[in-house]
Amino acid sequence: MLERLNIILNSVIGSFIGVFIGYCIYRYFDYTNHPHLYEIESAPWYTSIQIYGLAVALIVFIAIIIKFLIKKKMRSI
Repeated sequence: MLERLNIILNSVIGSFIGVFIGYCIYRYFDYTNHPHLYEIESAPWYTSIQIYGLAVALIVFIAIIIKFLIKKKMRSI
């Protein structure tokens, strides 16, 4: 049971990081192709990347803490 949860957490971490990297690449190429769309906004074009980055970092941090607790529990068994 704990090993299955550990595998699921590895998948979650990898998925969130992969989606974040893909989003960053998409946002950068969208900015380079359509810079006039981003001139209208008051915030820089990379603000949404920073917000998503913080959210992904929080999710990955929580998953790593859970993985640490699982490994600690697996050692005691």
